Amino acid sequence: MVATSRSVYDWAGAAAARLGLNRDSYLVAPGLYAIGAPDRAAPVLVTANYKLSFDTLRFALPGLNVWLLVLDTCGINVWCAAGKGTFGTEELVHRVKASGLEKLVDHRRLVVPQLGATGVSAHQVKKQSGFSVQYGPIRASDISTWLDNGAREFEGMRDVTFTLKERSELIPVEFHLVLKSMWWLFPLLFLLSGIGPDLAFTSRLMSRGVWMVSALLIGIGSGLILVPLLLPWLPGRSFALKGAIAGLLSGLLLLFWAETGLNLLESGALLALVVVMSSYLGMNFTGSTPYTSPSGVEWEMRRAIPVQFCLSIGALLIWVGAPLVLS
Repeated sequence: MVATSRSVYDWAGAAAARLGLNRDSYLVAPGLYAIGAPDRAAPVLVTANYKLSFDTLRFALPGLNVWLLVLDTCGINVWCAAGKGTFGTEELVHRVKASGLEKLVDHRRLVVPQLGATGVSAHQVKKQSGFSVQYGPIRASDISTWLDNGAREFEGMRDVTFTLKERSELIPVEFHLVLKSMWWLFPLLFLLSGIGPDLAFTSRLMSRGVWMVSALLIGIGSGLILVPLLLPWLPGRSFALKGAIAGLLSGLLLLFWAETGLNLLESGALLALVVVMSSYLGMNFTGSTPYTSPSGVEWEMRRAIPVQFCLSIGALLIWVGAPLVLS
C-alpha cells in the first residue's frame, strides 16, 4: 500500500526534479500498487512511472480505495510518453497481464489519463487483455470527484490549461537543461570578445567580454522566463516569434543600460544575439503547451532554425570583426 500524503523525501525529490537535478532517474518501479484497501470492485487507475506523475495521482486520492497500474514509460510523464509510444497499447496490455490484474478485480475496466489517449488503442487493449478503457479527466486533482460521481464529468474536466503557475513550473528545469548543454558558449564568446587589431586583449575582455556574457544571460533569461510568463500576451502564434519579440525588448534594455559603452556595430550584434537566443529557447515550450500540434511544431522549427542560425553567425562575425573594422 502506498501513502497519499507527502513525506520529506517526496518534497525534496520533487524539488530536485523541478530543478532538473535527478529528472532522468526520478521514477518508480512499474507494476500494480494499492491505495487504501482496494477490493475486487475497486477502480484501476493507469499512470506512468515518472515519479512526479505517480505522486501527483496518489496525492489526489486520500481516503479512496483504488488500484494504481503503473506502466514502464522509462521515467517519462504520461503526455510525453504517449507521444513517444512508451505509454501505449503494448505496454498497457503487458502490464495488465504481468500484474495478474484479472485475478484481483471482478470488473474489466481501466481508467486511463485523458492525456495518454494518443498512445492507447482502446479496442486493441480490449481485444488483447479483455479490459475496456475509460478515459478519465485531464487533471489528477479531479479524479476523486470524478470517481465519487460515477465517472460523471463536470465542466472543465477535459480542458487542457497552461496557467501562469503551470508555465512557471517549467522554468527551473529548462534553465538547468540549457545551462548544462550551453555552458561552453560563455567562455568561448568571452574569449572571442578579446580579438582586436592590437595587443590590448585583456582590456577588451574586461569590457567587450562582459557585454557578451551579459547578452547571453539576458537572451537565455528572455527565452526561458519572459516567454513562458508572458506567453498569452506576446503577439503571434509562433513561439519563435514570441521569443524574438521578448528578446527584442530585453535586448533594447541591455543597450539602454550600456549607453555609450558600445559602438553601432557592437550594439547591433548584441541585439541580434539576444533576439536569436530568446527566439530559439522560446521554442522549447512548444511541447509543453496545448497551443500547438506536433506537425505545427515541426513546421515552425523547419522555418525558424535556419533563420536563427544565419542571424547568429552573422551577429558573431560582426561582433568579432567590429574592433578590426573600426580600428
